[in-house]
Amino acid sequence: MIRLGIIGAGAIAAVHIDSFLQFGDLCEIVAVCDTFSEKAKALIAEKKLHAKAYSLVEDLLEQASVDAISICLPPYLHANIAIQALKAGKHVVVEKPMASSLEECDLMIKMAAEQDKLLCVVSQNRWKTPLSKIKRLMEEGYLGKVIHASFDSLWWRGGNYYDLWWRGTWEQEAGGCFTSHSVHYLDLMQMLFGMPKQVQGYINNVSHTNSECEDIGFAVFSYDDKVIDFTSSLVSHGEKQAIVIDGEKASVSMPFTVSAYDALPNGFPQQNKELEEMILRRYEELDSLPLEGHPAQLVNFLRAIGQQERLEVDGNEGRRTIELIHAVYKSAIEMKPVSLPLDKEDPFYSKSGLVGKMPKFFTKGKSVENFSTSKITLGRDFNA
Repeated sequence: MIRLGIIGAGAIAAVHIDSFLQFGDLCEIVAVCDTFSEKAKALIAEKKLHAKAYSLVEDLLEQASVDAISICLPPYLHANIAIQALKAGKHVVVEKPMASSLEECDLMIKMAAEQDKLLCVVSQNRWKTPLSKIKRLMEEGYLGKVIHASFDSLWWRGGNYYDLWWRGTWEQEAGGCFTSHSVHYLDLMQMLFGMPKQVQGYINNVSHTNSECEDIGFAVFSYDDKVIDFTSSLVSHGEKQAIVIDGEKASVSMPFTVSAYDALPNGFPQQNKELEEMILRRYEELDSLPLEGHPAQLVNFLRAIGQQERLEVDGNEGRRTIELIHAVYKSAIEMKPVSLPLDKEDPFYSKSGLVGKMPKFFTKGKSVENFSTSKITLGRDFNA
């Protein structure tokens, strides 16, 4: 039985707890920690946990009865708490984004290796049935060689979203929409296609005047054999998120559609209904995932601790997404293409370098400790 401690008692901590509670045969939650101990106690009571509340992380980490830690804190705390937990001999799962810099990512990965403990980075959208099915279609060759893809990471947040004290600052949140929201889609991009060779980026803040950081941005990622365009937004009503993948034989998208053309003698398109029907039939034949989202990823973490499965998203995977984000920022600020990977001498490798280089689109003027409601949304399903 894996004994878990939850660090942070906000909305995402409740998501983690609800997920872990589905696997009572594998784990039990024995501790919840929050600087505001009353929040920890309230969450324990709400979820009917047999757990102890802590206000100091150090006190929790001293407990030999805790095997693994779930970190549900603002991004600027991820690296420090993860390193402390790993050093204390705990396995760690940390919410996105993994850390505030590549330097912090590397320190986390190093400590996990030294302590022989698992470091898992939350990337729950990898466990979505439509994505799983389209990945299979690609692997089975139905699309042919992929030559272009488009990712629309479109979200909407009100101006008061950034009133929460740690949001909307380069120091605490380490970025705007690319870091806080598009981290999910960038993770999916590198999972499907690997890392690009070069990126050209653009960022701006067009609506959120209580944030230093970007609320809209665009990137073009170049590979040897394909190009990917990426839109990141917090100003898009309806949050019509989508992924389009164009192969030489056919194109598919999420929410799922399929199109296939052959060329007429003059080069104009002619629909290939037979191929479209074949792809649709195969898509519908493929099994749905038994679990999706946080529960699917967190049970993988538990089973990996028990050496029953391979850990799907480790620190190296999480680091790649941070590298993509910081390469976009570097390109946007320097107004030129940036080649990957970024090296350790690059200013965008460290948090101090990032904070020193990035513009403050607005001055953060309003700050609250907590909102009156903790309700959050985790994004739209691809089949919505």
